[in-house]
Amino acid sequence: MNNQQQKFFSIAIVSLSVLLLTFFFGSYYGQNKAGKLPMIDGQPITVEQFAPFWKVWNTLSEKYVTATTTDSQQRIWSSIQGLASSQGDPYTVFFPPEENKSFKSDISGNFEGVGMEIGIKDNFLTVVAPLKNSPAEKAGMMTGDKILKINDIATNDLPVDKAVKQIRGPKGSTVKLLIAREGASEALEVSIIRDIIDIPTLETEVKSNVYVIRLFSYTAQSPELFRLAIRSFLESGLNKLVIDLRGNPGGYLDAAWDMSSWFLPLGETIVTEDFGGKGENKVYRSKGYDVLEKYFGKDKYKVAILVNGGSASASEIMAGALQEHGIAKLVGTKTFGKGSVQELVTITPETSLKVTIARWLTPKGHNLSHDGLVPDYEVKVTPKDLELKKDPQLDKAVEILQN
Repeated sequence: MNNQQQKFFSIAIVSLSVLLLTFFFGSYYGQNKAGKLPMIDGQPITVEQFAPFWKVWNTLSEKYVTATTTDSQQRIWSSIQGLASSQGDPYTVFFPPEENKSFKSDISGNFEGVGMEIGIKDNFLTVVAPLKNSPAEKAGMMTGDKILKINDIATNDLPVDKAVKQIRGPKGSTVKLLIAREGASEALEVSIIRDIIDIPTLETEVKSNVYVIRLFSYTAQSPELFRLAIRSFLESGLNKLVIDLRGNPGGYLDAAWDMSSWFLPLGETIVTEDFGGKGENKVYRSKGYDVLEKYFGKDKYKVAILVNGGSASASEIMAGALQEHGIAKLVGTKTFGKGSVQELVTITPETSLKVTIARWLTPKGHNLSHDGLVPDYEVKVTPKDLELKKDPQLDKAVEILQN
């Protein structure tokens, strides 16, 4: 870019600033007339409050050494991303066009990658859970692994959406992760070959006269598959049930709501959606299937639920409801603590904002986002257990059901 072009660019940026300020004035007075002023802490926003933003914008345009290569639209997207991240909530994220397309692909279930849920835990990018039979699980990734680098890119302050973008990729390609694992003396490097991700749902088995349902995710198909599994349990002649929610990162609320209803009378609270005073709380109550008590009779059956640090969101909703209503004992380790509700808001046809609008509260009012769920019986799985293919958590669940 020559000097004349640079000068034109600077003038264009200043002109854009003036136009945007003019737009703001117009919006300000127009919204004031309509009684819908933009607000900060309950007070109307003033033009003066935006002055530092425009001064920084213009200073960058005029003085930054590589200003001639700056993409103005990208600068706007980045500013909006910063606005979203200022909430201090890792689940409130603005998606520019490319990220928005990837996110919508993810939630449709049609994507290529490594197959693991990640989140922010104790300020670290952390593996919530690798999906069953996914490339991540096959490569040895574990719940609780802290991801320090992605292909030599440090994850310090890297938002979850950007981390996902770095980890995802076409089938057959490789991503390298540097991870910190509890019990390991030094960081580990793991190479994962990406593949098409097929999200698993459910499997069953019988262990020592105890029926075991392993639930890997809460998808649209989960309620029907769970119904069939419950029917098989009733037909088995057994009266002891283990629901394994370890490594289940959650999914659809409606699935957790429906599946919890198999164990509770009509009208019992399953979870409350708390909007923090910005709307009336919504209580999700049992649909009243309550099939186990109707089939066996009161106190004639026993249920245990296996949980760990990879049990999150919908898993915590179901486990918390059955624990607090006295239906099931929880066995394992503390759950992840992902108890917030996000809404996807379209900002432009190509962009969107995923914003946390509420928190999940258990029937007794416990905020799942604060601490997760503490099991009734804490049982850890050691590296030695994994090496010997032992499952002390399942063994403990079977033991307490037999007594």
